[in-house]
Amino acid sequence: MRDAFIQTLMDIARQDGRVMLLTGDLGFGVLTPFAERLPEQFLNVGVAEQNMTGVATGLALEGKIVFTYSIGNFPTLRCLEQIRNDACYHNANVKVVCIGGGFCYGPLGISHHATEDLAIMRVLPNIKVMAPGDLGETRLITKLAYETPGPCYLRLGRGGEAKIHQDDLKSSLGQAIPLIPQGDVALLSTGGILMNAVKAREMLAGRGISASLHSLPFLQPLDEELIRHLAQTSKLMVTIEEHSIIGGLGGGVAEVLAEQLGSKAPLIRIGLREGFSCEVGDQEYLRKIYGLSPEAIAQRVLEFFDLGKREAKIYG
Repeated sequence: MRDAFIQTLMDIARQDGRVMLLTGDLGFGVLTPFAERLPEQFLNVGVAEQNMTGVATGLALEGKIVFTYSIGNFPTLRCLEQIRNDACYHNANVKVVCIGGGFCYGPLGISHHATEDLAIMRVLPNIKVMAPGDLGETRLITKLAYETPGPCYLRLGRGGEAKIHQDDLKSSLGQAIPLIPQGDVALLSTGGILMNAVKAREMLAGRGISASLHSLPFLQPLDEELIRHLAQTSKLMVTIEEHSIIGGLGGGVAEVLAEQLGSKAPLIRIGLREGFSCEVGDQEYLRKIYGLSPEAIAQRVLEFFDLGKREAKIYG
């Protein structure tokens, strides 16, 4: 995703000199082409994320469209006050980019596990929160972030994500992207866990359960119209995210359903529950431990329909 983001941003920046990219002294293997080709639009502020956000806001208030870039929690939690008080309060054109959402940097421990970021960023006034599911969605939200006035948060994978969408995507801000539009079960996924949702749906089909699949790359604004529709037309709704179930996609969908009178479908939230992850390992290892593998996702649905009792397992 990060390569797709940088290439898309470079294409935009060549056409618009207002676009600037700021980094907190990392990402050079990926950012070098941008820095070499557009040196006047690139700035390394050093390991000083709070300053980076303040500088970005100042540039934005002078007419620039500024993207700040760092990994995991560094461009968000480390400088949350500056995002809130500087960028969001002034509704400045600052686009905060996190590389490595979820467990992408799993071997480095909880300091690098970005598993609360969507909830925290989503609650801030004025900001738009985006988490693409594949390379096509990454290109789409990069363009939309550039075109959308005010602050945005882009939560990307580290790299190596699969290409799921085959054609260039066309979507508007806040609109979900249907992969499979109809089914008895509605699977809703956000971020880089999308491929696991695709595989889980295939497993469910093999057990006779039809499932629709929708990617929600926008957490703020959320596609409330789709959620309300699925609540009336599905037997079950399932949110899937590499993030806490509190405040992210699961929390957002639950908020919509809480105000929906006569909702038909119950909701299962698949994601991280209470506590920090004290395990260390690569992303797929941690996904498996915390019930985010395709098998674990499918099993949760099977248990709901009372088809998986014999195979039931307990996930952390």
